[in-house]
Amino acid sequence: MRRVGMVGMAGMVGTEQGARTRRARTAAALLTVTGLFAAGCTGHGAPPADDGRGQVHTARPSTSQPGTSEPSAEADRPSVLAVKIDNVREARPQTGLDAADVVYAEQVEGGLSRLMAVYATKLPKAVGPVRSARESDLELLRQFHEPTLAFSGAQGKLMPLINQAPLVARTPEKASGAYFRGVGKVVPHNLFLHPGRLVPATPGAAALTNGFRYGPAPAGGVKDTSETVRYPAARFTFTWSQSRERWLVSMDGAPDVTADGKRLAPATVVVQYVKIRKSAFHDFLGNNTPYTVTVGSGRAKVLRDGRAYDVNWKRAKATDGTEFTTKDGSPVNFAEGQVWVVFAKAS
Repeated sequence: MRRVGMVGMAGMVGTEQGARTRRARTAAALLTVTGLFAAGCTGHGAPPADDGRGQVHTARPSTSQPGTSEPSAEADRPSVLAVKIDNVREARPQTGLDAADVVYAEQVEGGLSRLMAVYATKLPKAVGPVRSARESDLELLRQFHEPTLAFSGAQGKLMPLINQAPLVARTPEKASGAYFRGVGKVVPHNLFLHPGRLVPATPGAAALTNGFRYGPAPAGGVKDTSETVRYPAARFTFTWSQSRERWLVSMDGAPDVTADGKRLAPATVVVQYVKIRKSAFHDFLGNNTPYTVTVGSGRAKVLRDGRAYDVNWKRAKATDGTEFTTKDGSPVNFAEGQVWVVFAKAS
């Protein structure tokens, strides 16, 4: 009996030691993963001090000042709705894109493009097709106060970064009643959003804290009726229409229209030259996900009123908007209406 007891005790000790070893290994693994996320999961060492993901988002602040029942000014700040929009051929024509205040175009895997539509002054009945988010979106969106980001999902390793960012993430899993499958397109190009079910009230122009200025055109510039921006597997062309006083958008050589037949026609187009580097993320085919760096400075071309202006851009930190200035430092005004910003790789 004593021998059996000793064997049993040894087994218990061994089991406890094994459990401690497994716990230690698990803790080490978690520390490693935490370290990777703290470094931005970029695979290029530590990120800049503020690369757009520095603040951890936990919950919205209280809506009342301490000791009162009055809403706080912070809680009352309006928030834009940003929607990730599919932009491959199978996704076109898109819905609700013409209602956006700002449309950002970025390069994604395989040299293709994806759009982010930002809504503040108008909410259309439907927007889409909605697709997945990218790491660069977190830096880009920091210029807005806790924006709502509508997207179809993201890589598993990226989702913790999105959930920690100072934004309100809304996927079909979190807001199933806001999304629906449309007809005429196949999965995954048929997911659409009812914006009003995510943002009950129109945020208003005050929510557009991206630094854009509107007003009379700057002096100078050169006459320009057509500009093309090329990605490895995508192409944007903007052609000036004198009759409409707008830039007509073409994608991959074809006129771009909305689902109801309206030609996409922004008042201002910005070709912003930025650094585009590799991230640590890949798609299921193994293609690397480009990281579009929107904090820093560089050059840009502003198209408005049938003219092109070579300007400078600067965004000192992620929480700032982007300043566009002429060579002498004067602010550059955009034309009233929709703005497209196409991020192109700086040479």
